[in-house]
Amino acid sequence: MIARPRLARFLLLLTVFLCAACGLVYELALVALGGYLIGNSVFQTSLVLSIMVFAMGVGSLAAKPLQRRAVGAFAVVEGALALIGGCSVLLLYVLFAVLGIYTSAMVVVAFVVGMLIGAEIPLLMTMLQRIRQQEAGGAVADMFAVDYLGALVGGLCFPLLLLPTFGQLKGALVVGIVNAVAGVAVVLWIFRRQTRRLVRVGLLAGMAAIVAVLSTAYWMADDIEVTARQRLYRDPITHAERTPYQEIVLTRSLAFTGDTDLRLFLNGDLQFSSVDEYRYHEALVHPALVGERARVLVLGGGDGLALREVLRYEDVTDVTLVELDPAMTELAAGYGPLRELNADALSDPRVDVVNADAFGWLRDATGPYDAVLIDFPDPEDTATAKLYSVEFYAMLANVLAPDARVVVQSGSPFFAPRTYWSIDASIRQAGFATTPYQVDVPSFGNWGFTLATLDAGGTPELRLPADTPALRFLDEDVLTAATVFPVDRRARDDVRASTLMDPVVVEYARSEWQFD
Repeated sequence: MIARPRLARFLLLLTVFLCAACGLVYELALVALGGYLIGNSVFQTSLVLSIMVFAMGVGSLAAKPLQRRAVGAFAVVEGALALIGGCSVLLLYVLFAVLGIYTSAMVVVAFVVGMLIGAEIPLLMTMLQRIRQQEAGGAVADMFAVDYLGALVGGLCFPLLLLPTFGQLKGALVVGIVNAVAGVAVVLWIFRRQTRRLVRVGLLAGMAAIVAVLSTAYWMADDIEVTARQRLYRDPITHAERTPYQEIVLTRSLAFTGDTDLRLFLNGDLQFSSVDEYRYHEALVHPALVGERARVLVLGGGDGLALREVLRYEDVTDVTLVELDPAMTELAAGYGPLRELNADALSDPRVDVVNADAFGWLRDATGPYDAVLIDFPDPEDTATAKLYSVEFYAMLANVLAPDARVVVQSGSPFFAPRTYWSIDASIRQAGFATTPYQVDVPSFGNWGFTLATLDAGGTPELRLPADTPALRFLDEDVLTAATVFPVDRRARDDVRASTLMDPVVVEYARSEWQFD
């Protein structure tokens, strides 16, 4: 008989709750890691969840023969789950960084973790019935109610507590330790009289070893991450952090010119090189500042480099910078080399920094703005695709002054022509007239922009302001040449505009940049 059955039942249901929370965290951690490393969050989510749900069914069937030794089998299952699930993120990150392997390894890990999660419920149900016999329907209802509640708490704790407090690598390891203690120690205490002493000692020793391994991995996680991350970058890393939105990495080296080359990467994608970023930002900013420019809106561009160019005009009186990630604007304002590169633009009294999602912010914005610069990352997943949609540009039109000019960074017309012309089609479908243009930025290669206005009289003229300050790259001749596209990269009619419900720009971007 079980001593104090009501307490034992409570503790076992508590174990169900904790194990369910841990299991969902493992799933979310794999989804998040795939989104960071590979992109295409919809595919990563679908792949991880479908594999794990299938594996849970396999694990549930595999647990049937183990029900006669449910206590020992459950302790072994939870120990294995704690070790594999807790180390999964660290292991996959190292494999990706060192060997360039991710998807195949993730499938294996997701399947194994899913099998172990699936084996939990049959074993827990058997142990619950050993404490107190209960009608099957009621027992299943109790079990799944607590299981789903644990999943809810785990799902909320992952983004709100684990990621901000421990980060992705350490967060999974912490969950693994909780999983091991809840799954092994608690169950062995409940059924201590029904389990042989030698078995208890062996299982507790195994749990202690697993906790020791996870604790050691936690202690070494920072060093492992630094070493693995450096394998992904050619130049020495001078700053790295993982925020709730992205991984930010800065590298620094000497370029072939002898100048310092400071590079910014977001989720592994190059955002600028200090050797030639002026080419990109001069092309992005100055064509938009022809005419009235007292009020300027910058969407994206949290590094402050586009802002630097805007602030060179003394008649600009008010600039609103909308950047999703506060860590990015804090870095631009506080990290010495980047602050020097952007000329301390974020401390200028004319600048108002807003850390918000640009899509949501734009819905409530009032304007009017005389010029708008849009400098978002490429639309490689659904999170950024909405920022290149017809609906987004239609909302933008509502905050523009009558003669306002807009410039949108639109990707590479050479490497990603369908993506580039889809962005142009989306802007035009929202009611704008457009002038596409392209320049060469050696760090990126050929790169394109779109100048847009609401003037129905024709395409906007691509030119520089009459009072343009001295530029290092751009002049009228370069701008004139920038509107000429080679025959094989001119506007095409086999692309569609991208909308919220049909974000085709993601399909174009991922197919064209898949070998990047």
